[in-house]
Amino acid sequence: MIHIYSGDGHGKSPAAMGRAIQAAAQGENVVIIQFLKGKSDETSEFFKRLEPEIKIFSFEKSDAVFEELSKERQFEEIQNIKNGMNYARKVLSTGECDVLILDEVLGLLDNNIITIDDLKQVLDAKSEETDIIMTGIQLSDEICVLADEISKIETLKFPN
Repeated sequence: MIHIYSGDGHGKSPAAMGRAIQAAAQGENVVIIQFLKGKSDETSEFFKRLEPEIKIFSFEKSDAVFEELSKERQFEEIQNIKNGMNYARKVLSTGECDVLILDEVLGLLDNNIITIDDLKQVLDAKSEETDIIMTGIQLSDEICVLADEISKIETLKFPN
């Protein structure tokens, strides 16, 4: 299955991480690749304690979020991000995990770092036994047709 957690609400990444914990508790191996979050994420430190069942990676070198970087630093990070996408393809083609989470991968499309064809090439490496979870804010028809299931997360505010 290919799942997407999308929407403008908070909770997409935590939902994916919750699924990672569920899968690991059932004896599955999980690989998480985070994008566009910078390398200093407290969540990754927690998940490192859950190895070897859950492995978490971020190929970005900067502590800052991608959008806050200078154009020159963004160019450098784009190369690192593409290395992360290549790693995702490798993980899928070797069957290294039961669940692959591509956290904020849809943001790569929004920032024109990858194309929909780049994403399709990664997804095409998937075996039938592997689940993929992708997160991100924006959702297009081209992305929707790639998924078996889409969860839209939105924040609702009620007057007090």
